[in-house]
Amino acid sequence: MKKIFIAIGALTIFACQEAPKKDYATLSGTIKNKNSDSLIVRTRTYSKTIQVSENGTFSDTLKIEAGLYNLYDGKESTNVFLKNGYDLKLSLDTNAFDETITYTGEGAENNNFLAEKSLVEEKLLTQDFSSMDLETLDSKFNDIEKELSGFYNSKPSIDSTITVMASKNLKPMLEGTKKYYANNIMLKQEMTGKPSPLFVDYTNADGSTTSLESLKGKYVYIDVWATWCAPCKAEIPSLKALEEEYHDKNITFVSLSVDDDKTHGGSWDKAKEDWLAMVKDQALGGVQVMSPEGWQSKFVRDYKVNGIPRFILIDPEGNVVDPSAPRPSDSKLKELFTSLSI
Repeated sequence: MKKIFIAIGALTIFACQEAPKKDYATLSGTIKNKNSDSLIVRTRTYSKTIQVSENGTFSDTLKIEAGLYNLYDGKESTNVFLKNGYDLKLSLDTNAFDETITYTGEGAENNNFLAEKSLVEEKLLTQDFSSMDLETLDSKFNDIEKELSGFYNSKPSIDSTITVMASKNLKPMLEGTKKYYANNIMLKQEMTGKPSPLFVDYTNADGSTTSLESLKGKYVYIDVWATWCAPCKAEIPSLKALEEEYHDKNITFVSLSVDDDKTHGGSWDKAKEDWLAMVKDQALGGVQVMSPEGWQSKFVRDYKVNGIPRFILIDPEGNVVDPSAPRPSDSKLKELFTSLSI
């Protein structure tokens, strides 16, 4: 009897020992309406490609250091928190990318918080700030800072790596965003209703040249973009749909590329070649012109274009309606067109 008791006791001790933690993380899930055949998990110093099957399922293991990673699906991306021992399962529909990301399994709580964080920040930072004055803008961003700070610290169970980094990045993020809108507000005050700066004889994709002066008589909606700019390319479907809807209206659509030698291996010829190739491959419509000096062209500098895409609306007399107009994907643009009887 004593021997049996000792054996059972030893077995009990063995069973109560903590199982060794995995030295890797597992990431799996299902993507509906996938954008590509792979996902990329990446930081500045790490990159892992995960294959996605025809039916949108994927699964892989990753040996990693605990921290925030970027998860890129070939078109859009999101942040994910990973560490060894996680068995994280993701569900996503790319037709509503940020709104449908959900996680289950080990590590889900931290990552569902990140998904919620993204939506909260987007809601707060995509308001109609441009219609405010500078004093109201400043007050609004103070309120946003308090709200986001409270949200970051509302769930003490979230890994501190996430909340500490979010709090650390809060002021720089808000200051940069506020500065962008403040510049837009001042630009509107400075330029709205005044004669637009002009561009002259810009190279057209069809081999001719185009001057802004020659487009008088109609509204002109200008898209300042570049072939390497992901947010610019994301607007292409909406812009093409807009051009089709308004093709017989009192408006001309102009796409003005700021591709230059610096972004094309030091070669202006390569910049032009890549621009023409994208115009052809994407079947881009409207008037397609290239800025002869990229960002340094006078027209671009006169409009204080420091980031792209940037959209400009000019009236039939050549006066500025909006030097920083809504994007094609923004419903406010059609509202603006309707208010102008376009």
